[in-house]
Amino acid sequence: MALKCGIVGLPNVGKSTLFNCLSNAKAQSANFPFCTIEPNVGVISVPDERLNKLVEMCNPRSVVAATVEIVDIAGLVKGASKGEGLGNKFLANIRETDAIIHVLRCFDDDNITHVDGTVDPLRDKEIIDYELLLKDLETVEARIAKTQKQAQTGGDKTAKMQYEVLVRIQEALKEGKPARSVVLDTPDEQRFARELFLLTSKPVLYVCNVDDASAAEGNAYVEAVRPVIEAEGSSLLIVAAQTEAEIAELDSYEDRVEFLQSIGLEESGVSRLIRAAYALLDLQTFFTAGEDEVRAWTFIRGSKAPKCAGIIHTDFEKGFIRAEVIKYDDYVGLGSESAVKAAGKMSIEGKEYVVADGDIMHFLFNV
Repeated sequence: MALKCGIVGLPNVGKSTLFNCLSNAKAQSANFPFCTIEPNVGVISVPDERLNKLVEMCNPRSVVAATVEIVDIAGLVKGASKGEGLGNKFLANIRETDAIIHVLRCFDDDNITHVDGTVDPLRDKEIIDYELLLKDLETVEARIAKTQKQAQTGGDKTAKMQYEVLVRIQEALKEGKPARSVVLDTPDEQRFARELFLLTSKPVLYVCNVDDASAAEGNAYVEAVRPVIEAEGSSLLIVAAQTEAEIAELDSYEDRVEFLQSIGLEESGVSRLIRAAYALLDLQTFFTAGEDEVRAWTFIRGSKAPKCAGIIHTDFEKGFIRAEVIKYDDYVGLGSESAVKAAGKMSIEGKEYVVADGDIMHFLFNV
C-alpha cells in the first residue's frame, strides 16, 4: 500500500525527533532551521493487539505486521508559497503525500530557538495554513484561467463542471477555508478535485509536541489550539517527542512500561500516533492466519473482496471465486478455525462483499 503521511511544521518544532521515534531512523535533529532538507522516509509497523493475539493462538513460523509510510519534510517558514526558505521543495514534498501530520510546538525551552522568537502554536498553525492556502489559490486560479472560456462559451459539459468546482474551491480558499471543506456531490466532481492535488484537500492530524510534564494531560498551549482544530473537523494528539525518544532508548519492555506509568500514560505516544496516521489515510486491516504465517494486510476502507484479494496477489483478484470470512471476535472466542467452522460462523462471500476491519480471510481463485 503506497499511501503515506507527511510530517510538517515550522522549523524546530520537533518533527525530526518525532520521526526518529517513529521509524528508528537517524534523521538529523539539530537546533537550527532547515536541518531536514531532503525528506526522510520511514516504513513503520502498525501496533495491533489483534495481530499479537492471533500470533499467540497460531504460533506461526512467520509474522508480518501492517505498515504505514511516514515522510519527514523540511520546516516551512512564512513566505514559502512564494519560494521563501525551502518553500518550493517543502510544498512539492507535501503534494506527494496523501495526508498531513502537522506538528505544533507546545513546549517552552530556552535552548531550542523558535524561528519566530516566541512559542505560539496558534500563530504557527496559521502560518502553515496560510501558506498552503496561498499555494492552492495560485493553482486553482491558473486552472480557472484555462477552463473559463471553454466552460462559458462552448457546450462542453465536462469543462462546465470543472469550472464550477474550481470556482467553489476558489471561494472557500479566499475565505480562509481549506479545499477539503468544499462538499462535492458527484463522483465526477470528487474525481476532478482529487486530480488537482491541492495541498489543503489532504486530511490533517495535528500533533501537539509538549514537555514531559504535559505528556498525559496537555497544557495551556494545547488548550489554545484545541477549539480551532476541533472547529475545522480535524483530530488532535498530544505527544512529548523528547520523552518518546528517551523511552525508545530503554532496552526492556518492563522499563518502558514503568517509564510510561511514571508520567501518567498507559501507552506510548508513538503507538497512538502510528495508529492515528493509519486511520488518517483511511486504512484498515484484514488478516490471514495459520501455522505458516500470521499476516496483517492493509486495505482502503470500503474495498470489496476481489480488490483485497489482489493485495495478496494480482492473480487472486483476476481469478476471484469467493472468500471465506471469519470475524476476529468469533475466531478468538471459539479458539480456532475448525471450531469456527463447526459453529457455523464462517461465511462465504462473493464479489460484492465489503471487507470489514479485522476480518480473517481466505480467498479461493482460479486463473
